[in-house]
Amino acid sequence: MYIKVFVTPSARKEKIEEKKDGSLIISVREPASGNHANKRVREIIALREGISIAQVRILTGHHSRAKMISVLSR
Repeated sequence: MYIKVFVTPSARKEKIEEKKDGSLIISVREPASGNHANKRVREIIALREGISIAQVRILTGHHSRAKMISVLSR
């Protein structure tokens, strides 16, 4: 399964919003530097889907706020 994600790093509160088209808007407290925000986004999606972090991969957008994420089946 593929998920389009728009990330806001260094936010005051962590939150997830799902848009009508199935994409997600995720705000994380971690900064973008050092790949901390990307790691937290993977953790949030893994918890939301009930899978391990290893099953969540960022396909595109490693240095961008807009990302395409692959989620492997359970």
